[in-house]
Amino acid sequence: MKAAITATAKYTPPDKLTNFDLEKILDTNDEWIRTRTGIQERRILKDPDKATAYMCAEVSKQILEKRGISAEEIDLIIIGTVTPDTIFPAAGCLVQGMIGAKNAWAFDLSAACSGFLYSLVVGSQFIESGMHKKVLVLGADKMSAITDFTDRNTAVLFGDGAGGVLLEPAKDGYGVLDAKLYADGANGKDHLYMLAGGSLRPPSHETVDKKMHAIRQDGRVVFKSAVTEMANSAVEMMRRNNLSADDITYLIPHQANHRIIMATAERMNISMDKVGINIDRYGNTTAATIPLCLAELDESGKLKSGDNLIFVSFGAGYTWGGIYVKWQ
Repeated sequence: MKAAITATAKYTPPDKLTNFDLEKILDTNDEWIRTRTGIQERRILKDPDKATAYMCAEVSKQILEKRGISAEEIDLIIIGTVTPDTIFPAAGCLVQGMIGAKNAWAFDLSAACSGFLYSLVVGSQFIESGMHKKVLVLGADKMSAITDFTDRNTAVLFGDGAGGVLLEPAKDGYGVLDAKLYADGANGKDHLYMLAGGSLRPPSHETVDKKMHAIRQDGRVVFKSAVTEMANSAVEMMRRNNLSADDITYLIPHQANHRIIMATAERMNISMDKVGINIDRYGNTTAATIPLCLAELDESGKLKSGDNLIFVSFGAGYTWGGIYVKWQ
């Protein structure tokens, strides 16, 4: 028994941060940002009393409404995120309380931009084993909370948002059919990271003064690795499942950079009209990018039973991989 995605939903904050807004505070411009990243604007959750759990709760409520089920029917909530409201309790537990899913257990999974893919694979196992019937899998990040808006290398890239799916038992031949995930901590730790906030360097005046609670990235090194591994993962999913370019309905890639997305599509030999893209409107929302794209395709009526979908991502860790889904 495989796990099928039976509902999708998304949430993006109402406030926009455009490239023209960033021109006013950084040594950059709209043309430079667009040509190098594909980003025109991103959403920012400005309300100081709302964070990742709030966005996830909004997504969860939509999913419950779409499926016509109650929160009490949910067995498990998994949230892929690197920006939980607090180190503990987990955002998953906060969401469980917010939506009234009193029969569910919950936890967070930290895999940065690959957080949704990792969470989707984990959630699928509980359906496949027969242990659970309804699992909420969410990807969400409030990246504005860990972005240094004086750092032109990272400030232009990230936005806030959330997306998610409901997993239930699939019909034969449908659902999450294959996945291959990877990690490389030996190389990843030096090029994409946040220095402080954990047990090694807990918050202090020094860590705050030195802006050690913000994301740091060696853009060129990460770009090169992401181009290679996202494309490799996509082609691997095709090869393992005997899929040709014609068989692919949509590639739904992590939205880190438009050039990475184009390179992945080129390696798969598919046209860009088969690629889910929202980086222009949302920027890199980290674990939220793939479920946001999926929800937009679903809500626009572009997905039909039997469609072949490939999800690929690359993120801090390093973490990366691909998933093959036959839409039910």
